[in-house]
Amino acid sequence: MRALRVVIAVAVLAVAAYALLALVNRPRARHAYVQALGAGTSVLAHGGGQGLWPDNTLPAFEGSAALGADVLELDVQRDADGAFRVIHDATLDRTTSGTGPVGATSASGFAAVDAGYRWTTDGHRGDAQAGEYHYRGTGVVVPTLREVLARFPANAVNVEIKEETAAAGTALCALLRESGAGGRVMVAAFASAPLRAFREACPEVATAASRSEVTLFYVLATLRLARAYAPPFDALQVPVRQGNVTVVTPAFVRAAHGRGVRVDVWTVNDAAEMRRLLAMGVDGLITDRPDRALRVLGRPFDAGLVPTFVAP
Repeated sequence: MRALRVVIAVAVLAVAAYALLALVNRPRARHAYVQALGAGTSVLAHGGGQGLWPDNTLPAFEGSAALGADVLELDVQRDADGAFRVIHDATLDRTTSGTGPVGATSASGFAAVDAGYRWTTDGHRGDAQAGEYHYRGTGVVVPTLREVLARFPANAVNVEIKEETAAAGTALCALLRESGAGGRVMVAAFASAPLRAFREACPEVATAASRSEVTLFYVLATLRLARAYAPPFDALQVPVRQGNVTVVTPAFVRAAHGRGVRVDVWTVNDAAEMRRLLAMGVDGLITDRPDRALRVLGRPFDAGLVPTFVAP
């Protein structure tokens, strides 16, 4: 009997603690960045729309901005001079004509690199025919984040920090403050360290959840305990599935919305999958094919902007 009373007491305390946390932890207030995107589903051009143009390049950002994508999504790594370069990998090898670490390459080194060298419509294939490298030798460069922000002053930008250091987060905050672009930027990272440092330095800028924060929220949502959580982020940017686990479900989306958090799903290129996610009420489609997403959403765009060598 005594053991039973202890179990009951613990259960009562747990319920009371949950009720208190649910009462105290109010849903997150909608950030101005989120409000500016509006109530409909947003199109986030992954890598600038890397199914249409070389990823993380000015032609990609120009193309997706002209199409009408809501957000230009990009990745950053710091170069040897400390400048944030818009590039996905930590090395140049996969996506450019260069080789070696981004962090060991200076501005003069980047000036000699062709960022369209390896791009093909189905990825950076090394075995493609010469005619499939549509942007090779066309002057495509690896831009700096500063250049992108200056070139597209009216566009929302989703910046993913690829470095896993706190210093990267602090440095990005300094750049956004200096450029005055923080109000139209959301910052994301898989790693916790750069996001923690960024939030501490730039609490006014919108951020997405780190990998560990996504995991925690998923567990709480699955256990129906999300109401007790006060999220330090404005968006959950997640895959539809992670391994054998289905992440994005109607219950997950409801739990996120209940805490004032948007759900952006990556990387969604199939029209049928887009429609399925829209039915769940997701807030953003992170896609290599912004043209397809706009078509699924029924939003008009100039189809003549889509390269003719890309399949519909």
